[in-house]
Amino acid sequence: MLFQRFYNTWFEQLRQLVQQLREAPTPPTTEEHHHHLRQLVQKAMSHYAEYYRAKSAAAKHDVLAFFSAPWTTSLERSLQWIGGWRPTTAFHLVYTESSILFESHVVDILRGFHTGDLGDLSPGQFRRVSELQIETVQQENDITDELSDWQDDATDILGPKYGDGDRKMERLAKILERADQLRLKTIETLVELLTPQQAAEFLVAAAELHSGIRGWGIQQDRQRGSS
Repeated sequence: MLFQRFYNTWFEQLRQLVQQLREAPTPPTTEEHHHHLRQLVQKAMSHYAEYYRAKSAAAKHDVLAFFSAPWTTSLERSLQWIGGWRPTTAFHLVYTESSILFESHVVDILRGFHTGDLGDLSPGQFRRVSELQIETVQQENDITDELSDWQDDATDILGPKYGDGDRKMERLAKILERADQLRLKTIETLVELLTPQQAAEFLVAAAELHSGIRGWGIQQDRQRGSS
């Protein structure tokens, strides 16, 4: 499948971008460092946007492929929400990374030293993350309800209204696109409210989670295939 080749290339490029983010000077101490970090974060965001543009175009031709997703592992598919990751996962990731980093240098923070990383989120940032999480949960629920309505209606595909099949697939593609738009919007909004250093740490953590689940899934599929 053409999209599978695109995905494999895209994922490898993501790994390269993450490595560049890891190697960036943190905390940034010069204007050059700040500029370099902002450029890398923007490059990563453009990479995600490219993925969703390609996915949207491919889904118009074969939307069901994105629910079976043969380019992913069984483990990845078991965790998917409407053809991809659940947007609210991003907020759990921010809270988890913030807690880990806070605990690692809590003494410095209590002494008034600011690390500038995800463990050093301001009260305003925490408040905004919480507000965004509530909004995103509601939007997730709305899209889930829309998919449930589609599933109830989709039984007619095999009935006397078989000719409506194309229309139903178009509707499903729009539901998938709406879910993907929420995924991208969630990343973009979080990155906007974080500093470049915090955004880089978030993007690295998100990619590591993705890569870790994929790696474990590949291992499990191989073991199952050889048994």
